[in-house]
Amino acid sequence: MGLLKRKKPAILGLDISSTTVKLLEIAQEGEKYLVQSLAIEPLPDNAVVEKNIQDVDAVGETIQKAVKKSGTKVKLAAVAVAGSAVITKIITMPAGLNDDALEEEIKSEADKYIPYPIEEINLDFEVIGETENNPDTVDVLLAASRSENIELRSAALTLGGLTPKIVDVEAYTIENSSKLIAHQLEGDSNDKLIAVIDIGATMTSLNVVENNHLIYTREQSFGGKQLTEEIMRRYGLAYDEAGRLKKEGGLPDNYIPEVLEPFKETIAQQVSRFLQFFYTSGQHNAVDLIVLAGGCASIPGIDELVESHLDTATVIANPFAEMSLSSKVNPQNLSNDAPSLMIACGLAMRSFD
Repeated sequence: MGLLKRKKPAILGLDISSTTVKLLEIAQEGEKYLVQSLAIEPLPDNAVVEKNIQDVDAVGETIQKAVKKSGTKVKLAAVAVAGSAVITKIITMPAGLNDDALEEEIKSEADKYIPYPIEEINLDFEVIGETENNPDTVDVLLAASRSENIELRSAALTLGGLTPKIVDVEAYTIENSSKLIAHQLEGDSNDKLIAVIDIGATMTSLNVVENNHLIYTREQSFGGKQLTEEIMRRYGLAYDEAGRLKKEGGLPDNYIPEVLEPFKETIAQQVSRFLQFFYTSGQHNAVDLIVLAGGCASIPGIDELVESHLDTATVIANPFAEMSLSSKVNPQNLSNDAPSLMIACGLAMRSFD
């Protein structure tokens, strides 16, 4: 018997998006969490397209830079694949099987559920619980992804000097980190319906969480890149320069009324459309809280605009509000980047599973 509780090895959360690599390390101090290390490194153009890795060497190099910049000593990492790269299904299986028997059973039947040959996919499953009205079977969540999606991410991590430990699905990392934004809710989060809308550079995802469980997810092409491209067109700038001025300021006076405000209106319309898809899919016709995440959530005033358009409480995601920071982490940078770190945060929290 061990009297000393051995701490689980720390795991880095590594979010590989279409434009950046975000690295996050979270430690636990008693009941509190501590942001230990953070780095965000831009990716070269087209190294990742719509969340698919096209240039594994470039991604590996960027990961290496992020590790160096963050100053972390941790070598194990968790990454995620986009929801569009994963097939999830809830299936029923006989109750009373152990994990190995369950795995054999699922593999033998996987071709019923998955349209790819079994040798080309990676499978994972989680038992959710007893099937309603049938104690003889259990509901099992099955997730499958093409092996190449996993292998490319693993290869990029290895090139970056890290060891891939966990491959998760983005929507479930957001489920994980949405538990940390419960403090932004009035009252108890347990019976609330929270819509997390993550607006990245090229992709937007809607993840609806009820009682801390993911009940709906959807992705589509839309993101901050549209604003950058509009700035390029309007002011005759190169893409990088347009992106920099968008972030740092310095664009002509007509930028806010003529370019930024219309784009904010577009975001509000997109959020509304996304929620309509969710409402038509099932038994809900309202959510209790909209949480805006991703780079576009940093646009000033976007939460007020969405709230007034949709008449629903809207906040900007900050999973770190209740955490303390190590001396290596710049509080201003963390607070600016917090909305775009939901996935990295959900991955880093896997250290404590």
